[in-house]
Amino acid sequence: MKKRLEAGQVCTFQKKVSDEDVRKFAEVTGDKNPLHLDDGFASTTMFKERIAHGMIGAGIISGGLAMHMPGLGTTYLEQDLKFMRPVRIGDVLTVELKVLEILPKTKFDIAKIRTTCMNEQGEIVISGTATVIPPGM
Repeated sequence: MKKRLEAGQVCTFQKKVSDEDVRKFAEVTGDKNPLHLDDGFASTTMFKERIAHGMIGAGIISGGLAMHMPGLGTTYLEQDLKFMRPVRIGDVLTVELKVLEILPKTKFDIAKIRTTCMNEQGEIVISGTATVIPPGM
């Protein structure tokens, strides 16, 4: 039997953001901003190099909620995000999901989960809070 989600519970995992990830994301979403795809263009920007789409990080968070914690069957209700620093191509992101609270409802529970992505230097690149219906609750 699966352990019930509790406030304070933490899950961490890592994902490397590759050039292939960025190119596939651009193709799927239609976001072909040259900041993400063109080395020459990106070199003229404040970042001096191509960076990943911010929403790739958001997608990695979504994947973590679905596959790690709370897990399969999680239903997303809401997500707020702050993009604090660029995610660079090749960055290995460490994602931390921390259950802030469980809100019991009549037919199901709602979980508020702090979502944080950090780069290899330990800098927070994305932070926010997800509101989900955990599976089996």
